[in-house]
Amino acid sequence: MGLEEILKLGNPKLYEISEPVKANEMGILKPVVDKLHDLLMEFRKRYGAGRAIAAPQIGIMKRLIYMNIEEPVIIINPELSDLSEEMMEIWDDCLCFPDLLVRVKRHKRCKVRFYDMDWKKQTWSPEGDLSELIQHEYDHLEGILATQRAIDLKSFRWRF
Repeated sequence: MGLEEILKLGNPKLYEISEPVKANEMGILKPVVDKLHDLLMEFRKRYGAGRAIAAPQIGIMKRLIYMNIEEPVIIINPELSDLSEEMMEIWDDCLCFPDLLVRVKRHKRCKVRFYDMDWKKQTWSPEGDLSELIQHEYDHLEGILATQRAIDLKSFRWRF
């Protein structure tokens, strides 16, 4: 196991839409969540970045996001809504292309409804960096990469 398990830009699986997690699949999620945690921590150690990872990034085509900023948060079957008209421009990075940054526009605020590991419905209304992060990870579930959201053809740069 290692960072080579994270699919890299160009892998066709990254462009597939993920399937919802079913309630009867909760038992098999724990090892997947553990793997996502381990990979995110290894990525952080190597690159000094990384706040979240989506299951499709390791070829598991389920609607599952593992986020760890101050503590682990597992987001199952998220639904985005109430996207603000107000946008923000950021240099986005991704575990699938660790040395590349992409300039994108994201909604400053959104609402996300999801299930937690106890299969309880949760609702968040993240703003700013968290809103951007949720949108980035949600895009992975939809088979969309930040490279596809680049503002223009000059919106790419190497991480230094």
